[in-house]
Amino acid sequence: MAAVEFRNIDIVFGADQKGALKLIDEGRTRDEILAATGTVLGAAGVSLAVERGEICVLMGLSGSGKSTILRAINRLNEVARGEVLVEHNGAAIDVAHCDEATLRDIRMHTVSMVFQQFGLLPWRTVRDNVGFGLELRGMGAAERNRIVDEKLAMVGLTNWAGKYTSELSGGMQQRVGLARAFATDAEILLMDEPFSALDPLIRDKLQDELLDLQRRIHKTIVFVSHDLDEALKLGNKIAIMEGGRIVQAGTAEDILLRPANDYVAEFVKHMNPLNVLRGTAVMRPAASLAREGDSVVLDRDGRVKVKVDPEGRPLSLDLDGRAGVLATADGEAGVIDDKLAHDADCIVAPVDLKLKAAIELKRHTDLPILLVDSLGRLAGLCDDDEIYRGLLRRLDG
Repeated sequence: MAAVEFRNIDIVFGADQKGALKLIDEGRTRDEILAATGTVLGAAGVSLAVERGEICVLMGLSGSGKSTILRAINRLNEVARGEVLVEHNGAAIDVAHCDEATLRDIRMHTVSMVFQQFGLLPWRTVRDNVGFGLELRGMGAAERNRIVDEKLAMVGLTNWAGKYTSELSGGMQQRVGLARAFATDAEILLMDEPFSALDPLIRDKLQDELLDLQRRIHKTIVFVSHDLDEALKLGNKIAIMEGGRIVQAGTAEDILLRPANDYVAEFVKHMNPLNVLRGTAVMRPAASLAREGDSVVLDRDGRVKVKVDPEGRPLSLDLDGRAGVLATADGEAGVIDDKLAHDADCIVAPVDLKLKAAIELKRHTDLPILLVDSLGRLAGLCDDDEIYRGLLRRLDG
């Protein structure tokens, strides 16, 4: 069961909903529907599943419909047709059609929202803003303060608990908004361009902090952005919208390498692939590599081989009859000790290694980087040729 699922939803604003829906079924554009019915198309035929623990970024130009469908998740926008399923207490609830008591329970316990303009109460302190949702639930002061203290520490605002929001910078105010959302312990966070009003450096820092928090708390986040760099940095899944419709949904790599149409291609044409592409996209798969017995051949002449165990895990390196040194880099950033890298003949790294990290690691070795899966089994090789093709986005060659 997905945490959130849109099933063929249509959202229209205006009196003639029936006429607008008929024109949607005919495939008419937003402008055509407005001219014919005086009704504004918010979303048409939107189907999308957001898995538990995923960050899904809805992006597109202003007016594309991204905030419109975000606000359907907690029924701030009414759906004219279709279903919006939210996982609540172990069941999939259609928030578009559930009763008011169920909707209130979902809003109080399952879905929390972080707004672009922070949505803070200026007459309340930071502590009171963060605990506001808990106060509405009727939670006692002692338990409320414990949770608020925990969330303020999480976002680095412990020393600002007694201040009023007007005394905080924009970045700090946004952290208060995040802490308030986290305090409800909602499993699903809706974030409507939360960083767009901030200076670029603060924005970048908060993006990093959100990713760090997500690694610890594993929430389901639906995030609206009009910034492709932000979407590619944050999103496990990205849905690009145009005119109220989703034109492509997938991973950052999918969208960068295989844009669905000219609109998407225009979005991504200036994107730097260094921070987007990973080893999985650029590598030569292990299944395509030449083998000699229990060894995989790493060079064209067959003089350099890596011995693997029966499960495919690299064991040792043979450099034309001489034992070589294998060194292991950790994480998608390819972190490796300088001395270890200096002494290495060949480097083993995770398969989700970013292209930028692969280039850094290649400074230390003339041999391909061995990419391994989560069980340590050889998944493929990343050498200069794979890196060049990745930079040129020519990965099918």
